Amino acid sequence: MARPHIHYEAAFEDFLNRRQWPYVPTDEHRRAVFAGSGVKGFDFLVYPPGGMNWMVEVKGRKFPYEIGDGKRYWENWVTQDDLKGLDRWTDAFGEGFQAVFVFAYWLLDTDVRGLTCPVHEFRDEPYAFLAIPATVYAQHARRRSPKWDTVTISQATFRRIVQPIDQFVDAPSDSTLQSPALLCC
Repeated sequence: MARPHIHYEAAFEDFLNRRQWPYVPTDEHRRAVFAGSGVKGFDFLVYPPGGMNWMVEVKGRKFPYEIGDGKRYWENWVTQDDLKGLDRWTDAFGEGFQAVFVFAYWLLDTDVRGLTCPVHEFRDEPYAFLAIPATVYAQHARRRSPKWDTVTISQATFRRIVQPIDQFVDAPSDSTLQSPALLCC
C-alpha cells in the first residue's frame, strides 16, 4: 500500500485499483544503492494494459495553487534528484520499463479553467492524473530554484506535452506527446 497519509499517492492507488491495473507500491523510506551511492526511489511499479511497464513518481499538486492574492495553474516542478533517480532506475530495469511522472492534481476550484481530462473522485475530493515520460520532461525542463535544486517546464509547453493518464497508456513511449484538449488560463 502507498503511504496513505499522502493523499495524492492514496488517490492514485485508488485510481489503479478501480482500473484493475496491476501495480506494486515501493518503500521510499529506503534508498537503493547503486555503485556505492544512494538512489532516490519511485512510488509505484505499474503494469498498465499495452505492454510498457512504468516506474511512477507521483507528484501531487493543488490545482490551482494559491499564492498571495493570485492563483497559479499547472505547477509541475520536480527535483533534480527525481530525474537522476528515475534515470538510474531506467538503466537498472532495462527494456520494457519506462520512468513516468504522474502529476496528481487535486482540483480545488469548481472552475477548473478548461481542464477536460477525466476527474477521479477519491474520499469525496476530485483529482486529475496527467502523465509524462521522465525523459520527455527532462528534455523540456529548466532550472526553477538553485537553492532547492528543482526544475520545471513552462506552463505552455507542459500543457502541450502532458497527457491524461488514460490517453498516455496508448501513446508510444518515445513520442512527443500532444494533448490539445488540455486548456487552461
